[in-house]
Formats: sequence, structure tokens, C-alpha cells
Amino acid sequence: MNGAGADGTWSARHSVQAVALRTAALINALADESPPAGRISEVLREHGETDPVELSDSDIAGMRAAALRLREVFAADHVDAAAACLNRLLPQSTGPLRLTSHGGRSPWHPHLDSHDDAPWGEWFLASSCLALTVLVWDRQRPPGGVCASSACRNVFLTQGSGPTRRYCSRRCATRERVAAHRRAKNPADLAASPVDPAGGRSYRG
Repeated sequence: MNGAGADGTWSARHSVQAVALRTAALINALADESPPAGRISEVLREHGETDPVELSDSDIAGMRAAALRLREVFAADHVDAAAACLNRLLPQSTGPLRLTSHGGRSPWHPHLDSHDDAPWGEWFLASSCLALTVLVWDRQRPPGGVCASSACRNVFLTQGSGPTRRYCSRRCATRERVAAHRRAKNPADLAASPVDPAGGRSYRG
């Protein structure tokens, strides 16, 4: 697909971190059964894609199929599971590694899709697999997660070290803390709340 414009942010827009962030944003935008093409185009532009970004129903279907498969990588709860998922995806979704500058419209960067004008779904899956593979290699941990909020299904990218992240945003974390507080004050609600496999509640205060 097209690269970003020559405005001094080329390299940043094509970094592994930037591609992985784009992957998470697209997975979330494609979560609905029939995501509007305009919304997906908007996400692509927000992450450096240049106009024209014209997506057909077939393009959206291909990208959504890729998003569902990539979600499994974010759902992995251990680095071994994330690696196993990527090992299943890589042979199915990638071609020979090559470098491209999209005719000088971007910095040189690696691609694993079949060619620069590959279908959007192929490009999305191949570029995402490449970025997530590098993150697993570099960090030796899953590249992200799925929000633990019962009212949210967004995936998120893990950035840096520190405690394991459970929510995609402060908003979701705050909402779950408020809900936990209310359940704790109401024994009937607490008894009815879901329990995780380890025997604890499904939230962390």
C-alpha cells in the first residue's frame, strides 16, 4: 500500500511500533460484522496511509478476515502461545521478504506481501504478522492483550515493561474499578459476579 508523505515522520510511521499500533487500531475498527469502509479508511489515514484510500466491500471483507486471525495473537496469555499463533499465520500469509519504497513515496521498509499493490487483506495480515513477530522476538512477551472489561472487546499493544496491563484504556479500567466497588458494597451483586478459573473475581481492583 502507499507510504507516508515526505514530511520528516517517514521512519516513525514505518517503525515496528507504528505498524503494530496500526494493527491494533484496525483490529478494533474491524470488530463489527459490517464495519463502514469510511471508518476503516479513516484509521488507515490516521496511521500514515495517503489518499486515495478507496476500499471496496471485498477489501473490507479481506481485512476483517485478517483481523479475526490477528486477534488470536493479542488473546495469547503467554509468549509461547503468541509465538505458536504467529508460526501458524506466517506460512499462510507471507511471501518472500523484500524492501520497498513505494516508488520513492516512503522510506525503505520491509514487506512480506506478494507485491506493492497486493489486496488490502493480504497486505494487512502480512505487515501485521511481520511487526508482531519482531515484537515477540525483541521483548520475549506477548505483543499485547484483549481488554479485560466485560463491556469492551478492544485489543491493545503492550508498550514497555512494568506490570501486566489488563485494560485498553484508563476509561475501561476506571469503569471496572467502579463496578467492583459497587459489587463489594452489595453482597448480592458480588455473589452473582463472574469468577475466574483461579477462583478469584474477574476483575482486579
